[in-house]
Amino acid sequence: MPLFATTIAGSLPKPAWLAEPNRLWAPWRAAGAALADAKRDATVLALKLQEDCGIDVVTDGEQSRQHFVHGFLEFVDGIDFARKVEIGIRADRYKAMVPTVTGALRLKTRVHAREAQLARAHTERKLKFTLPGPMTIVDTVADAHYGDRTKMAMAFADLLNAEARALEADGVDVIQFDEPAFNVYLREVEAWGIDALHRAIEGLTCTTAVHICYGYGIKANIDWKATLGSEWRQYEQIFPALAKSRIAQVSVECRNSRVPIGLLRLLDGKDVQVGAIDVASEEIESPDEVATVIGEATKYLPKESIIAGTNCGMAPMRWDIAFRKLEALGKGAELARKRFA
Repeated sequence: MPLFATTIAGSLPKPAWLAEPNRLWAPWRAAGAALADAKRDATVLALKLQEDCGIDVVTDGEQSRQHFVHGFLEFVDGIDFARKVEIGIRADRYKAMVPTVTGALRLKTRVHAREAQLARAHTERKLKFTLPGPMTIVDTVADAHYGDRTKMAMAFADLLNAEARALEADGVDVIQFDEPAFNVYLREVEAWGIDALHRAIEGLTCTTAVHICYGYGIKANIDWKATLGSEWRQYEQIFPALAKSRIAQVSVECRNSRVPIGLLRLLDGKDVQVGAIDVASEEIESPDEVATVIGEATKYLPKESIIAGTNCGMAPMRWDIAFRKLEALGKGAELARKRFA
């Protein structure tokens, strides 16, 4: 892998022929076999476009998932999607209609075999696959069975571990757990969040990662950020626990954030996916701006541990803007290699 290898947080916009564009939870525009074919085509296209943009560690773009959490939950017994309720998630930052856990959790079958095997067959680059983290899943369902968030998180972690082991067998190089809830429930991260992640990665020999951020570029998240003051210091409370964890990589938001960049030193010993692309803005970064973020990170992390990425998933973004941003990421990392190698 080159110095400052590039990757994305996980999701990319879906083509307009697959789902309604520019929104989360976008409804599919096909059904049955036609939908399966459309997901396949969108996955291959996402891989190709990432390669064209110079992305070194590619993903399936989450093209087969309507939502990063519910795309996993659809394959779990013990969850009733017909019994949806509105709850406040991420500590009531916004409301969402979520399914209800009504019984013991079990996987019905493999969750992401089709898209993982398809992606592996269509790229020779390193392949990353994303799964929702246990804490974030717990925060995105209603519980009518377990009565205890920690107990339910561990049950989800067992299911995630089973799927992660199968993904590794499919040839996935990096398995990343997405935990935006880590930026909200800071005490719980140390109390049980890290333990749940360890349970989810048990037995894996591939690279493991956790993605933490301040959320998609949607209004609820942008409004929340506006309340956080001149410095966003949530990472300061959770980085030490992550530095001690068995997770190999940590993915964090840096571009256009108010996170003091010096907090990255708290991740000593980890590879860090440094977010150098702002997913909450339609402004296209220049390669120089991307390289500047990478350069700032080199002041606090060994160069060899820095991976250049995006702040968060790009699912709700405009297709054309997302891929222009990825082009800037690829070119910016190349520029950073010349400046800082």
